[in-house]
Amino acid sequence: MEKVVLHLGSNKADRVAFLNRAIELIKQHIGSVVRKSMLYETEPWGVKDQQDFINMTVIIETRLSPEQIINKTKEIEEIIGRDKTAKWGPRNIDIDILLVGKKQVKLTDLIIPHPKIAERNFVLIPLMELLPDLVMPGFDLSVEELYDQCKDDCEVRIYESE
Repeated sequence: MEKVVLHLGSNKADRVAFLNRAIELIKQHIGSVVRKSMLYETEPWGVKDQQDFINMTVIIETRLSPEQIINKTKEIEEIIGRDKTAKWGPRNIDIDILLVGKKQVKLTDLIIPHPKIAERNFVLIPLMELLPDLVMPGFDLSVEELYDQCKDDCEVRIYESE
């Protein structure tokens, strides 16, 4: 079994319901969920003129390969109704593979650790909640150290349900 870290985000309609649906589908199609971060409401990154996101990080255990995981996450996004919209635009669900054990993967459509991980507070903060001391493969810095060096100024706050 391999520990895999996924990052989930939603900023359309019932954001929490989309995240919960994604977690159920992850359990059915990828592996067991070991830990979940809190929910974080975050200012959009990249394209600012859209609703805030709710983001979270989950740690799962799976027997699937990185290639199988990316295929399954894309299937889950399609089931939930992810539209192929503008880059960094609004979406029902976005699932990114942050880590697969301590592996570094470089394929045409998959790079692990996620290549933008060190540039985004909305990824680092939920990851830091779960694994603050984890030394990131390829970075030689802990998650907390990456966060301390991150220049992202987008606001990230614990989500308070409406």
